[in-house]
Amino acid sequence: MLLVDADQPEPMRSGARELALFLTPEPGAEAKEVEETIEGMLLRLEEFCSLADLIRSDTSQILEENIPVLKAKLTEMRGIYAKVDRLEAFVKMVGHHVAFLEADVLQAERDHGAFPQALRRWLGSAGLPSFRNSPAPVPVTYELPTLYRTEDYFPVDAGEAQHHPRTCPRPL
Repeated sequence: MLLVDADQPEPMRSGARELALFLTPEPGAEAKEVEETIEGMLLRLEEFCSLADLIRSDTSQILEENIPVLKAKLTEMRGIYAKVDRLEAFVKMVGHHVAFLEADVLQAERDHGAFPQALRRWLGSAGLPSFRNSPAPVPVTYELPTLYRTEDYFPVDAGEAQHHPRTCPRPL
């Protein structure tokens, strides 16, 4: 057996150590890479947290400010929808009255129109004696059917009545 000096490292062992150190990557480079990855993840986490806080504040603003305004507008719109429904019913009723009166006017024109009177005058002036001595037309009375009153459907306040006269203005 060879006696080896205890203070001197064995040449084989020192070579193996050097080779191990050479083949082992630097722990500093791996640590830097891990630190960079952690920093990137922390940055993304901070961005995510700020977005979550922004969403929470927007949600609370919507719940506290905008929703009550929307509810008030919804209530207002329901009133407007009800008025529109009443106006549609009123227009439909007026349309029925107009159609009824139009039919009544057409019937009156057929029964007592101006055309037969003009024809009688023309034939009477032509010298036909039977048309000259025709009996005088009997005046026909017309009774207006009961119709709606707009004031019944659209009441006028006293303040509005002063601003809007009930009679039509006369042209100058």
